[in-house]
Amino acid sequence: MSTEVATIGLTHGASEDTGLGHRGPESKSIVVPYGFWLFVLSDMVLFSALFATYATLTNATDGGPTSNQLFDRNLVAIETLALLISSFTCGLAMIAAKRKNMAWTQIWLLVTGLLGAVFLFIELYEFATMVGEGAGPQRSAFLSAFFTLVGCHGAHVTAGLLWIGTMMAQLWAKGFREHIMRRLLCLSVFWHALDIIWVAIFTIVYLIGTLP
Repeated sequence: MSTEVATIGLTHGASEDTGLGHRGPESKSIVVPYGFWLFVLSDMVLFSALFATYATLTNATDGGPTSNQLFDRNLVAIETLALLISSFTCGLAMIAAKRKNMAWTQIWLLVTGLLGAVFLFIELYEFATMVGEGAGPQRSAFLSAFFTLVGCHGAHVTAGLLWIGTMMAQLWAKGFREHIMRRLLCLSVFWHALDIIWVAIFTIVYLIGTLP
């Protein structure tokens, strides 16, 4: 009997040491954010490749226009300011959501979406102006890399705007349920990540790229 008890004790101890024991799967509050962080990191890898491509092809203009001939720093500054402020209002929306304040959560999400729309409108205007001047992505390798890098970020912002609209509708219909709050947290992480990527684009493409 004593041998059996000792054996059971050793087996139980080994299970705890290996972490297998009687523990079940982690809760969704841990798994979902962890999985989403992996997605965000994989997105960072994608943009790292696009940045490397752009840096390699910066001077491959094929006799076409260069960055200091194309980019308007003042317009891009307004665009950048809109996105940075939207990151702040997104944070305010999360604070209001944690306090279960529906009105202010919806207001700050709406302001975030409107600022994101301003950013996207300016970016599309810049693209349309460049294409109208004959500086489209097919003009040179440099412009192909530029449109791919900045356009990919713009596509992410568009997805973020659709996500914001979806979350506003879900909050209105279902309230501050646990799974809704998880989705809102993932949206916040995604939106802040887009801001970080844009700061890198603004610095490398529009600031350093237009130095004399």
